Amino acid sequence: MTKKFISRSEEYILLSVLLLGEEAYGVAVRNQLKTFTGESWAFGAVHVMLNRLEKKGLLTSRLTAPVSQRGGRSKRVFRLTPEGRRTLEKIKEVHDRVWSVLSEPSKVQ
Repeated sequence: MTKKFISRSEEYILLSVLLLGEEAYGVAVRNQLKTFTGESWAFGAVHVMLNRLEKKGLLTSRLTAPVSQRGGRSKRVFRLTPEGRRTLEKIKEVHDRVWSVLSEPSKVQ
C-alpha cells in the first residue's frame, strides 16, 4: 500500500464526510467545514479536494436521483472508503502522539 499524504484541509474534508454520512454532498461539506473552522470555504476549493480525495481512494461518490429542489438535478454524495477511515485513524494516532507534549511539560525544551 502506497502512503497517501493529505493536507489538514483534506483531513477536515474527510471528517466532514464521515460526520455527514448520506448527506455528504458539496454544499453540506462546505457548511460543515465552516462549522468546524469558523471560516468560509470556497465552493471550488472544496470540490477540488473532494475530487482529489476520491482519486486517492479515500472517498467514493455516487449521484442521487434527481432532486426537485435542485431543478431536477442530482447531487453527488461522497462516502469515506475503508482506506479513508484508516487514514483518519492514523492521523489521530499521530496527532495524539505529537500533541502529548502539551500534557508532558518535561518534553518541552
